[in-house]
Amino acid sequence: MAARTKNEAQSCAATEPVELAATTHDFLKALASPTRQRIMLLFARGAELSVNEVADQAGVSQSAASQQLDLLRRGGVVTSRREGKAVLYRADKQGSAAALADLQAYLQNCC
Repeated sequence: MAARTKNEAQSCAATEPVELAATTHDFLKALASPTRQRIMLLFARGAELSVNEVADQAGVSQSAASQQLDLLRRGGVVTSRREGKAVLYRADKQGSAAALADLQAYLQNCC
C-alpha cells in the first residue's frame, strides 16, 4: 500500500470524527461470541425458532439460550414475535443492515 500523502493525512485529521452508534456496539458484542455465532446459523433461510428449539439445536440449556437470544435481540441481530405463549425468534435483516452500514461509515472515515 502506498503511504498517505501529507494532504490526505491532514484532510483525514480535519474530518469530524464518526462514532459508532450504541446499537452498533451491541451488534458487535452480540456477534463476538462463538455460541451466539452458532445460534445465528440456526436462523438461516428465514427459520423461526422458539427458545427451546434454539436450546436443543445449539446444545445449550434453555436458560443459556434465552440469555444468548436476549443479547442477539439487543444487538439487532434477531427479532422476536409472540405466538400464543411461545416467543419465536428469527434473524433481523434490517437491524443487521443498519449496524453494518454504521460500521462501514465508521471504517471509511477512520481507515
